Amino acid sequence: MRSAFFIALLFIFLLVPSAHAVELPEWHGFIEQDFGGSLSRDSLTKHRDYNMLEQRFQLKTRYAIPGENLLSRWNGVFTYKGDFVLDEYFDTTGSYEIRELNFAFSPTSTVDIKAGRQILTWGTGDYLFINDLFPKDYVSFYIGRDDEYLKKPSDALRVSIYPKIANIDFVLIPHFTANTLPDGDRLSFFDSFEGGITGRNTQNNAVKPAWQPENFEYALRLYRTFGSTEGALYYYRGFDPSPRSYLDEANRQLFYERLDVYGASLRGPFADGIGNLETGYYRSRQDASGDNRLIENSSWKLLLGYEKDLGNDFKIGVQYQYEQKLNYDDYTSALLPQDYYWDQHRHLLTQRLTKYFKNQTVMLGLFNFWSPSDKDGYVRASCAYDITDQWKLTMGINIPWGEDDTTDFGSMKKNKNAFVRVRYSF
Repeated sequence: MRSAFFIALLFIFLLVPSAHAVELPEWHGFIEQDFGGSLSRDSLTKHRDYNMLEQRFQLKTRYAIPGENLLSRWNGVFTYKGDFVLDEYFDTTGSYEIRELNFAFSPTSTVDIKAGRQILTWGTGDYLFINDLFPKDYVSFYIGRDDEYLKKPSDALRVSIYPKIANIDFVLIPHFTANTLPDGDRLSFFDSFEGGITGRNTQNNAVKPAWQPENFEYALRLYRTFGSTEGALYYYRGFDPSPRSYLDEANRQLFYERLDVYGASLRGPFADGIGNLETGYYRSRQDASGDNRLIENSSWKLLLGYEKDLGNDFKIGVQYQYEQKLNYDDYTSALLPQDYYWDQHRHLLTQRLTKYFKNQTVMLGLFNFWSPSDKDGYVRASCAYDITDQWKLTMGINIPWGEDDTTDFGSMKKNKNAFVRVRYSF
């Protein structure tokens, strides 16, 4: 935290060497108070009555290089965004996170380059990610932080090229960043080592890949439009951002297995709305045959989506996602009697309803996940009110549920909460 703080100060110092030499950049941001009260009163976590109590102060700025020099001719722009957080859930622990700190420039009319810390995302899903393997923060997602915090920053180099035949995005990530998942302190979760839903008493740990060239991550997207429809091809080579494989059962160690993902998507007008289709083949590089019971198998995923504006500030969206574990017979043959048994097929449906009132200053939203195969789901409902141009009030609930403790949403069923956020923007 301290080193990141000094990096930010150095950035600001270099950004504005003299008030007489350059124009001061504009700074924006917000101050926010967040609270999430537990509806489940889960005694497994640190506090049974709440899982979020924090104050957040964000600052951000963009600075275009002025003058007559190479960087200004290349349209060079510095971007910074950082959050100071006082997290009272953990005994008023203060922290500082740089969410963006990068430099973007265009050395030619057909090439854009961005280097540094940045938020990376692509794909067509709404809260569902097939070809977007960039890191996510699912703790923020479940406790009621703003959607901005679902996507974590990466330290990366992104090169975008725009030839006539198709646009190309290439991303190089030298240092692996894992998904932030429940660890028992704030949210309980299913722990296969404990044999059920657990909290602070969990003793498992996930071993991250070492920082070395052979562990660099690469992502590639080729995309272009065909009339009003955009098509894309994707490739990712790196690691599963969630630890799904077992490194050492005796010492309760999980790890992030090596992964290749090949995918494609289409998005465009359909039936008076917008339709999307996305698919991805996940190749497990360390268990291509599927006969290692400790390593996650290869899989295939398919996503179909549709959204429509019904008028009168009312929008709907629906999605269907199918997942299939490949080499399933080899997987089941390798299982031991005490092992947990994961299904071959998973079906997931989502529905989003969004309605605005009072000149779009009041928003009511409902997002619902439901898996008929897993017999679980997750309800996210929220209401946001723009009181003024600066003040905003947001309230909502998170209700995960499920019959089985081992499924994605069933494992989170003790983490139901109601949250409120009050934000002042400037």
